Amino acid sequence: MESKTETTTGTDTLVANALDRTAEAPASGRWIELLAPRYLATTTMLCMGVALYAFNGFLVSTVLPTAVGEIGGAELLSWSMTLYLVASIVAGASAALLKQRYGARTVLFTAALIFLVGTLAAAFATDMNTVLFGRICQGIGEGIIAAICYALIPEMFPPALVPKVFGAEASVWAVAAFGGPVLAGSLTEAFSWRVAFLVNVPLIALFLLLALVLVPAGAEIGRRVQFPTLRLTLLSLGLVSMLVAGLAGPISLTVAMVAGSLLMVLGAVRLDRRAQDSILPQGAFSTRSPLGLGLWVILLMPLSQATSSVYLVYSLQYLFGYRPTLAGALGALMAISWSITANGVANLRTERSRQVAIWLGPMLLVLGFASLAGAIGTMNIIMLAIAQIIIGAAFGLSWGYLSQMLMEVTPDHERDKTSAILPTLQSAGFALGAALAGLNANGAGLATAQSVDTMRSVLTFTFAIALVWAIPAFLAARRAVRLMV
Repeated sequence: MESKTETTTGTDTLVANALDRTAEAPASGRWIELLAPRYLATTTMLCMGVALYAFNGFLVSTVLPTAVGEIGGAELLSWSMTLYLVASIVAGASAALLKQRYGARTVLFTAALIFLVGTLAAAFATDMNTVLFGRICQGIGEGIIAAICYALIPEMFPPALVPKVFGAEASVWAVAAFGGPVLAGSLTEAFSWRVAFLVNVPLIALFLLLALVLVPAGAEIGRRVQFPTLRLTLLSLGLVSMLVAGLAGPISLTVAMVAGSLLMVLGAVRLDRRAQDSILPQGAFSTRSPLGLGLWVILLMPLSQATSSVYLVYSLQYLFGYRPTLAGALGALMAISWSITANGVANLRTERSRQVAIWLGPMLLVLGFASLAGAIGTMNIIMLAIAQIIIGAAFGLSWGYLSQMLMEVTPDHERDKTSAILPTLQSAGFALGAALAGLNANGAGLATAQSVDTMRSVLTFTFAIALVWAIPAFLAARRAVRLMV
């Protein structure tokens, strides 16, 4: 009987050939190399992983209001995003351990199938509960896909091309941010909200094929890993509690839920530090190492930016009186600026210039939110647009090099954990930031504001509070870079 080692499957041969092509020649770090035969398919696959996440984030906010008009369940509308985010974050947190146990190809293929099941369930749903089931499946699938795709970047690309990959992914995100709502709205108006969901099917089919052909099975297949059930349960409960705290009613109950959710998340982190098969890399969130400080930046920058994601378009419509299309276009300036900046700085050659980019981005974030709060307070639309561009540039300038730095300072045996946790922390930052922004706005009286002046004051305060997260992000980035010198 032939051993597993002696028997080479057709898929393994294709993967080996693909990896051989990848290693044919050293990369010089030019953009055109991403389109060369040895990298084109891999770049396409990784960008599709980002596209699925980005498009579905913007898709749902556009089509679900129409869906509930047909199948009912308007009272469950907010849960479609809450459950998706929680499922995505928890699944992403477990991705590195799953990759160690089953291999990247198996995990990525399974996650894509789960995402496909969720898409079909939502598209053919006859009630809102089925839609929610579909959204949970989509969250699980996409959380793992995003995490594994990040983990594969340093494995499948040379260091010189890593910033270009992040720049390409930023471009995909910008296209999804700007074109996703337009495409989803057009399909909903021309055909049905169900068709908008089904757009995912050919995309995920192509992703499945590319994953089978390109992704290596993984050297650690068969390694026994203890699944972190208790830690993920605490994380799930903590996130759900945080995300629904704003709906609790009395402010005392809201504060209690936020405090309880923080305790559960901190408990999960504490347990993880003592676990043999940890989710987080050693030294995560330490203030004494570039890795720990960098992970704080990865969490705090999206946490700050979530305020504008939640309330910018709202402000443009109800304070400035803009129609939804124009308000949405101004809201998309941030994503476009992110993409342009990320592509513009991807050619930085020296280590010193890359380190400057890492801390300069969070500094721009502070400037951007200070300007945004001022623009809301003075009703200055030009300043508001400039602030959006600055905030986008902050992410574009630092995000790729920060992510690459975190991958490089992590020991080889823990690099999967760091790479996979980056998109998960980003999602967690957005989710927690949105919940806290809602808590701040409602606590300041947004829901009961009777006049434009009162609403303006509340929203100015809400945007200013984002500085509470942006300033520590800058300080952490600055210290991380100093520790590397």
